[in-house]
Amino acid sequence: MKKTVFEQMNETVYHEQLDNGLNVYILPKKGFNKTYVTFTTNYGSIDNEFIPNGESDFIHVPDGIAHFLEHKMFEKEEGDIFQKFSSQGASANAFTSFTRTAYLFSATSNIKENTETLLDFVQEPYFTEQTVEKEKGIIGQEIRMYDDNPDWRVYFGLIENLYENHPVKIDIAGTVESIADITKDHLYTCYNTFYHPVNMTLFIVGPVDSDEIMQFVKENQSKKSFPEPVPVERRFPEEPEKAGRTHHEIHMSVNTPKCEVGFKMPSSGRAGADKLREELAASLLLEMLFGKTAKFYEKAYESGLIDDTFGFDYTAERGFNFALVGGDTENPEQLGERIRTQLLDAREGSHLTEEAFERARKKKIGTTLRAFNSPEFIANQFTRYQFNEMDLFEIVPILEKMTLQDVTNFAKEMIEEKRFSSCFVLPKETA
Repeated sequence: MKKTVFEQMNETVYHEQLDNGLNVYILPKKGFNKTYVTFTTNYGSIDNEFIPNGESDFIHVPDGIAHFLEHKMFEKEEGDIFQKFSSQGASANAFTSFTRTAYLFSATSNIKENTETLLDFVQEPYFTEQTVEKEKGIIGQEIRMYDDNPDWRVYFGLIENLYENHPVKIDIAGTVESIADITKDHLYTCYNTFYHPVNMTLFIVGPVDSDEIMQFVKENQSKKSFPEPVPVERRFPEEPEKAGRTHHEIHMSVNTPKCEVGFKMPSSGRAGADKLREELAASLLLEMLFGKTAKFYEKAYESGLIDDTFGFDYTAERGFNFALVGGDTENPEQLGERIRTQLLDAREGSHLTEEAFERARKKKIGTTLRAFNSPEFIANQFTRYQFNEMDLFEIVPILEKMTLQDVTNFAKEMIEEKRFSSCFVLPKETA
């Protein structure tokens, strides 16, 4: 078992890759009451074209299948797994993102029993045509619910604008039409391809004994047999650098319009610490331009152009990077143009001062250090960084070494007008 000490963070992480390929990470947290465990596969909604395990040709599966599979994993022949976790004093959940599917629980007792339940139910699939058909109605209702959510619609509306071909433009849950085509054979094909231990990570954080819990996991895994692992081959369509469309409007039952402006970035090919540095540069840039201490925010808020819903987000995952800025506003056209101008000006160095950089950098360091007091944050974020060949515990050390030049270089490299798009949600009566 490899031991890595992060002295600056006062954290120690233990890691071992088991004989079956499963990566197990343990972060003991003395003095904490709750233990948080995630079991995550490097498989998400964008992985809809791949070579199934044991075959030689690419196939295309229905959109939304990763999310559908996540739902079905909890239903077993003997009943609902949620009830078992509850009887053992644990709170269980799961989520599917563009690139990951995670199963998790938190508990203050019965950690071994709940860890065994987590490992066993994820590693024992059970699908029937009857239960699959039943689930289509449940997920269909979930999709319709999100279709009525203006925040979700403007978010995905903008992503649909930015990407012309890449499956990131497709809603994680798919559509009512796409999930109608899912069969139990589809689910088993995806499961057997992406749920092999070599493509998964178990992360345990809390007041645990690292040797004891590692031995327990090893014993659990040694009782199971898995086929020989093969590298997962995925395929994605070519994606142009420019935005797929520059603007789109959605009319819904809202009182206040919503405005989101985004820009997509081409893959720089960076990996590891260099990729993490790029991600942090993007985060600092957005904070310098649109954070609550920026002149942009101050002026826009005082004039009534924005309110407390205004914010920004940067997403960097396997094969795609994009940034979103916006919120509720009475004048979406004006806000959209001002955001766009602010970004283009930054490409030429405007607004990027040493004072603004230091303020943003210190804020990022502070929020990161505070976040490390949350086992939930650590567990949910660790695998994201690990799957992207980055290290969560290197955020603060890299931030401390970054300079204003890193941010200005990022702005010059990534911000181009052809990569911009905007999406508005407008009240129906303006249609």
